[in-house]
Amino acid sequence: QVQLTESGGGLVQAGDSLSLSCAASGLTFSRYTMGWFRQAPGKEREFVASISETGSSTYYSDSVKGRFTISRDNAKSTVWLQMNSLKPEDTAVYYCAKKNLLTRRYDYWGQGTQVTVSS
Repeated sequence: QVQLTESGGGLVQAGDSLSLSCAASGLTFSRYTMGWFRQAPGKEREFVASISETGSSTYYSDSVKGRFTISRDNAKSTVWLQMNSLKPEDTAVYYCAKKNLLTRRYDYWGQGTQVTVSS
């Protein structure tokens, strides 16, 4: 079965950097667009970034554009989220997800990793 496992979260100070990784198994990783989402306490889950199957196309939410970078290595079935210039408002649980080829909706999610940015 499809499994997505995030790691790399932690407690950092504002202005610091953090790199999240998501290891995928149980799927042909190179066939799927992958995304990162986040959910802050009391808020709905929101889109952060996505990357196409080959990595040639990336998309970011306005709130992270210029600070976060999504990348992938299909040989390692892994997608990363490099987060720079972190702000307290980036505090959230971060999830990686796989996009369904047919519905174009994200249908598998990891368990999430906590990122906390102190001011």
